[in-house]
Amino acid sequence: QVQLVESGGGLVQPGGSLRLSCVASGINFKLYVMGWYRQAPGKQRELVGGITNAGTTNYAESVKGRFTISRDNAKDTVYLQMSSLKPEDTAVYYCNAVRIVISHNFWGQGTQVTVSS
Repeated sequence: QVQLVESGGGLVQPGGSLRLSCVASGINFKLYVMGWYRQAPGKQRELVGGITNAGTTNYAESVKGRFTISRDNAKDTVYLQMSSLKPEDTAVYYCNAVRIVISHNFWGQGTQVTVSS
């Protein structure tokens, strides 16, 4: 059974930082492209960024320079380090694991991030 479990969300003041973690089980983690998405109330889910199995990263323009994605294949974990947080970063953040060659696309349950004073 595949599971992606996010953690690390919470309430933070504007300008603050948070680190989200996503632990995967049931998959050969190092073969998967991992992504972080977010969904704010009343909005569509959007890509925050991703990291390939080779460690190449990409980011949405709205988070470039503020967010960093990394992975630890030994721990089957992907991280999202968020800094200089803004109220518009408030959303539920989801972890995603994709392996296109076998049509795998898995999602975590999400973790809430609220940026507010």
